[in-house]
Amino acid sequence: MQVTRLADAASYEAPKHFDMRGLRLQGHDATDTTTFWVGLSHFLPGGGAERSAAPVERVYVVLDGHITVTTDDESVVLGPHDSVAIAPGETRAVVNHTNLPASAIIIMAYPDGARP
Repeated sequence: MQVTRLADAASYEAPKHFDMRGLRLQGHDATDTTTFWVGLSHFLPGGGAERSAAPVERVYVVLDGHITVTTDDESVVLGPHDSVAIAPGETRAVVNHTNLPASAIIIMAYPDGARP
């Protein structure tokens, strides 16, 4: 068992994100997960992630606040306990359009299905 306490979670910079603080909960340099990693993202009002695609699946689970996730096909507002799965290669953008912070858990596979 590998435990990451929130107080000990290391921050990380996510490419193409703005006004967002990311904390690594599992995987990468936090723990030895082998096929995925988990992060906690805090989006300030107006914060988000630019349109981009990843070669692997991503799941967002909103904990607090609201974020808007936009793909090439649709846009959806997610609130507490809502989640969305983004397919490999699917382009998405994320924005917190509210005046309150929003927090979400991000679960993402490692490229090629194995830890880099």
